[in-house]
Amino acid sequence: MQAFEALGLRAELIQAIAERGFQEPTPIQQQAIPCLLAQTQDFVGLAQTGTGKTAAFGLPLLQHLDTDSREVQALVLAPTRELCMQIAADLEVFARYLPKVRAIAVYGGTSIGPQIRQLRQGVQLIIATPGRLIDLIERKAVDLGTVQQVVLDEADEMLNMGFRDDIDYILEKTVSRLSTWLFSATMPEGVRRIAARFMKNPKEVSVGRQNTAAANISHEYYMTSAHDRYEALKRIVDYHPEMYGIIFTRTKADAQEIADKLRREGYGIDALHGDLSQPQRDKVMKDFRDRTLQLLIATDVAARGIDVDSITHVINYALPDDTEVYTHRSGRTARAGRSGTCISLIHMRETGKLREIERLVKARFVRKPVPSGKEVCEKQFFHFIDRIHDADISHGDYEHYLPQLTERFADMSKEELLTRMASLEFNRFLEYYRDAPDLNARTERRTTRDTPYRDRDRGQDRYRPESGKVRLFINVGSKDGFYKASFLQFILDMSDLPKQVLGRIDLKEMNSFVEIDTDAAQQMIRALDGRKMKGRQIRMNLADRSGGPQQGQGGASYGRGPRYRNRP
Repeated sequence: MQAFEALGLRAELIQAIAERGFQEPTPIQQQAIPCLLAQTQDFVGLAQTGTGKTAAFGLPLLQHLDTDSREVQALVLAPTRELCMQIAADLEVFARYLPKVRAIAVYGGTSIGPQIRQLRQGVQLIIATPGRLIDLIERKAVDLGTVQQVVLDEADEMLNMGFRDDIDYILEKTVSRLSTWLFSATMPEGVRRIAARFMKNPKEVSVGRQNTAAANISHEYYMTSAHDRYEALKRIVDYHPEMYGIIFTRTKADAQEIADKLRREGYGIDALHGDLSQPQRDKVMKDFRDRTLQLLIATDVAARGIDVDSITHVINYALPDDTEVYTHRSGRTARAGRSGTCISLIHMRETGKLREIERLVKARFVRKPVPSGKEVCEKQFFHFIDRIHDADISHGDYEHYLPQLTERFADMSKEELLTRMASLEFNRFLEYYRDAPDLNARTERRTTRDTPYRDRDRGQDRYRPESGKVRLFINVGSKDGFYKASFLQFILDMSDLPKQVLGRIDLKEMNSFVEIDTDAAQQMIRALDGRKMKGRQIRMNLADRSGGPQQGQGGASYGRGPRYRNRP
């Protein structure tokens, strides 16, 4: 393993990273840094979350800067403000002994005025989210014409969030660009299209296999009914009293609702999602990093940029739609060489989906039984005993109180004293779990390993959308040139609906399925059904349980509104 000194970095950067505690470069740093120091080489770096990608591109960026100039020379694009802020904080540490470096992080959710004022004072490096950067370009507050290096960090996630057009627009503004550095955990088709359009013979470095989970992560799943999912979550958290983790939900409404319920029941938890203001988000993250909170519950988008090394567990309250998202979620744990556990709560109809993820991430998923109430109480009890045994009594004037304590408990045996202490600690647990039911899903109705649950009477695949949503069928898919992010953007643009009304999207080759709020379904069907795309007519209507359009229905079948056929 090479040392950082052998990679060609200047002494000021070596000193800063040594004080940060970095001793040897990670594999992605070792392969990327010498290449990126050459400056003119386009570069694609594929590595999982938590492998040191920020230092891999950040150190060469800082070394290239002309600190005597006030022109913008380098740009880093990141999908979320959390990641944007994290990158900026890391680069500030790396540039500790480069006092003339002027960098700024620009992102939404905060006032644009101070960012404009700082940009006008002159900066050499911008770390930005795409939306806020475009706002600044349109206000003529920033000129990217002098940018020489552009970094696209978490490029796959930016595409998943629908930023493809924004990225195209921004890159077209960097007319003096010498090199583009693209970093991603995965390499979907959309990322390859960006590389083909804006990069010339890029050097590609891949650390580990794409879409694979880290080897030091254990993957477990618990099978319970959808109705018991919340109780199963509580029981799993109670069974792991030393857990310090992140719970992932599909929607911000779920994140807030579950956080509120757990908080009312005494758990140290808070939610992180897009509806929070920036000060609220900062406070939640500070409390989590300070371990004031044991748990953080978050949506996938909000969790981007969370860089906490000591997370022990990741819990999928609901499985993600994309395998790549599972890789990102699980990568929140087992960072910096540690081990970690990724837990998924599933019901019987999700077995096939779980097996698909298992195959694609090339990791073995172990089924665990939801702990019984007795097992939870036992685990908590011995955790409490261990805390007593391992308590640090080296600080404090405890000897002063020992005579009084000895006298006070002289009539009790050690066993009685321990029993009384345990009763004070565990009355709540014992009472709560006294008649705790079995939460493990019954498996009399067997499924094949790779197919959904089959209806016993009809022999058809059954699908039940989330509560409050319906499932729509549309006769377009990946064969029409769509990938998930572009398909999402297409249906939102056509229907003029907000992203929040959508649930699961299942993009197949010849057709697709969309979960949507029941009260928004009619608007989407009217907007898309009957339109023409590439010379053929789009058909959208309610899907039946077998995974196709409802029989006997054509065109706009939802509701009683007029049919919109052959519109221009």
